[in-house]
Amino acid sequence: MTSIPSSAQGILKAKKVLENVIETTPLKLNEQLSDEFGAKILLKREDLQVVRSYKIRGAYNFMSQLNAAQKKQGVVCSSAGNHAQGFAMSCSLLKIRGTVFMPVTTPKQKVSAVERLGKKYVEIILSGDTYDDAKNAALKFTQKENKIFVSPFDHKLIIEGQGTVAAEILEQIGKKKIDYIFVPIGGGGLAAGIITYFKEFSPSTKIIGVEPQGAPAMLESMKKNKVITLDKIDSFVDGAAVKQVGYQTLPICKRGLEDIVLVPEGKVCTKILQLYNNDAIVVEPAGVLSIAALDFYKEQIKGKTVVCIVSGGNNDIERMPDIKERSLIYEGLKHYFIIKFPQRSGALRMFVNKVLGEHDDITLFEYTKKNSKESGPALVGIEQKNRADYEALLARMKKYKVDYIPIQENPMLFNFLI
Repeated sequence: MTSIPSSAQGILKAKKVLENVIETTPLKLNEQLSDEFGAKILLKREDLQVVRSYKIRGAYNFMSQLNAAQKKQGVVCSSAGNHAQGFAMSCSLLKIRGTVFMPVTTPKQKVSAVERLGKKYVEIILSGDTYDDAKNAALKFTQKENKIFVSPFDHKLIIEGQGTVAAEILEQIGKKKIDYIFVPIGGGGLAAGIITYFKEFSPSTKIIGVEPQGAPAMLESMKKNKVITLDKIDSFVDGAAVKQVGYQTLPICKRGLEDIVLVPEGKVCTKILQLYNNDAIVVEPAGVLSIAALDFYKEQIKGKTVVCIVSGGNNDIERMPDIKERSLIYEGLKHYFIIKFPQRSGALRMFVNKVLGEHDDITLFEYTKKNSKESGPALVGIEQKNRADYEALLARMKKYKVDYIPIQENPMLFNFLI
């Protein structure tokens, strides 16, 4: 792995390399967000890229600069999503044989997208249950078969390729000043590229990194001033949920980031739904991180010009019910209980008529009657209109002596039952 630092000139060179390969994605004012925050909010729409994410920028820049002998060796990557698609398309365009390692749990449509983009040049190997399993298998395969490994983020040429997003932003904004730019962080390649370019050509811009709360690998590594590996992560924001950031990206991010915001996964879900309902924009969880972080900076960005990078739009429609559920729970509008109903006539009717509020809706009811017991437990899901309605519901449960356990307070029980 090269130790030559990334540079703004390297990013400009990468921009030339990518000229006829990628889209120059729009930088568009979002009126809804601008009105909400009292600021000028511009979205850099990498979800409209050729492969619906920025990842092709780094993969193609790296692979295009391999020499003839290296190209003949063949290339390898590990990914369950956007990097695999950028890698596959690059293999096809450059006519390089590539092998993609993906977890066995990867949704079929993502595997199909890689097959479609890579055409005859890419072989897919499903290995292990997690990304880390697939990565370990890919690295062993690379060494054994003497191939070239294409990192998703931790290489000078990858960083410079991804940094072309920054070059486009400053070209599109012209002479106007950008006060803040919010950048999603997984391994840190995009953030490192943005920092490298902005520090030379727009040094007054404050660069805010954004990580999912359940996978704060960059924040923890910056605290310890070394690359650390998280023991466990919440993989829901799959495009940004990594256990370990890059050895090259960490020092750049530590030097150039103003702050890192951790966004709860539930808030990510709320923003996905809002962006779809308000603007008909379909984004993946990692793609909306930068927008979700605005709520944490609402005072600082008032009256400012702000850019949010929408990093990707490869969202599986089958995830939408889960996204809606997580959003409702995070917003305090959906609650789950185990309730012990007395085994007598009218017990459920009393609960519906007396305990539930006017706008409370039962969305789940699973009841197991035990004839030898005086009461039977039921799993009950309740959706409400307002967050404040929850306390009133609990007060009525107490008044009518309802025997209940709120299971959202017990993550293990909640994950087992829901």
